[in-house]
Amino acid sequence: MRLLNASGCLDALTAPEAARELDAFVTKTVTPLPRAGNAPVRIAETELGMLNAIGLANPGMDAFVAQYLPRLAQLGVPLWVSVGGFAVDDYVHVARRVGARDEVEALELNLSCPNVDAVPENVGEVVAAVRAVTTKPLYAKLSAAVADLGATARAAEAAGANGLSLVNTLRGLVLDERTLRPVLARATGGLSGPALRPIALAAVHTCFCETRLPIVGMGGVATGRHALELIAAGATDVAVGTALFSDPGAAARIRSELQAELAAAGFVNADNAIGAAHAPADGTLDPRSRLSSSKSLHMQTNMAG
Repeated sequence: MRLLNASGCLDALTAPEAARELDAFVTKTVTPLPRAGNAPVRIAETELGMLNAIGLANPGMDAFVAQYLPRLAQLGVPLWVSVGGFAVDDYVHVARRVGARDEVEALELNLSCPNVDAVPENVGEVVAAVRAVTTKPLYAKLSAAVADLGATARAAEAAGANGLSLVNTLRGLVLDERTLRPVLARATGGLSGPALRPIALAAVHTCFCETRLPIVGMGGVATGRHALELIAAGATDVAVGTALFSDPGAAARIRSELQAELAAAGFVNADNAIGAAHAPADGTLDPRSRLSSSKSLHMQTNMAG
């Protein structure tokens, strides 16, 4: 099990020690051309989490490769680059350029940003087009807001994705207490934080059943218990997002808490807990389950004690 950051939730060059606590660092989304992003106000707190409407602000792929990627490589942490765009060709251009760099371990395709006006809807088409221009591992970052998440995940798998990142933020709105006007200049933004956690759990649970792809689970992770629940739902890796804004050292703390939670639950390590929520209570196997008999036994016989 690896611990990552959710894209856009940690500035590794400003907080390098926090980034080095991760097993891989995921960059902000890179687009072909520079983007200033949306007008401020772009971030707002709510009782249930945080709204952001950054709008994929980034220096563009040329400046990223020339100026930022070499500095990020000096951190000594495996690098995943988040790739974004507004048409299939945008993803292809960035993936071809960035994927050619040895510093980059994997590409995460941002296919679900709620803070821009156009995101390609055909996930399979984007993944297939990018797969044709790079051999780097591809993770498709999906939203739980799609009509059929299982079908979308299967389309990503069929097109050549190596994994899934679940989930992206969901569109939300917060109003000013005094004026009753939207706080964000764009009105709506992506909701992250505690309110997203049950949605992320459901998404991971669904995609674990629907595909055989490894899953990076994210959404409201602030404690080791939260990480354990995503793993039990089917995540092979976990990403921390909003919690990093208030606690840049959250990754190290969550890693320590997770070990304690695993021990308390009777698991030797995190890998033995993957998919635990799918194990039948009576020990028998549902023939429709992804869990093989060996995996079921692996989960049960490796309980501590």
